Amino acid sequence: MRISGLIMIAVAAVLAVVPAAAEKQYSDLSFRVVKKANGKPIRNASVILHLVNKEGKQERGGFQVKTDREGKANFPGAPYGKLRIQVLASGFQTFGEDFDINQPTHEFTFEMNPPQKQHSIYDQAEEKKEDKKPEEKEEAQKSAPQ
Repeated sequence: MRISGLIMIAVAAVLAVVPAAAEKQYSDLSFRVVKKANGKPIRNASVILHLVNKEGKQERGGFQVKTDREGKANFPGAPYGKLRIQVLASGFQTFGEDFDINQPTHEFTFEMNPPQKQHSIYDQAEEKKEDKKPEEKEEAQKSAPQ
């Protein structure tokens, strides 16, 4: 009697879990990566996908797809919810943003920019040195004996 009761409880537990698993929805994602300047496709760009939890933190693991020569990539079966998408392509700025996946299909187009000029505190220090040199020369000329 005890064993049959335990089996009935186990079967009820499995049946309770099956509908919950069946409710999980998935989306097919399509990506297109192009140059912002001229709209030409970027080949071999990495599109990286990470699930994001309710606190906004990235979950462990993730998925990566690469674009083809037309700048396209697909990822079937992405779970509904918040997804962090990052796009990396050699010679372009990295793109990253969180998206809500809530439809059976999503199409994304990412327009990539070339890298911007780097800013450095050392560049500013060099500019200040160059600015001071002409002033120092004038002061040196004024104080020199004639």
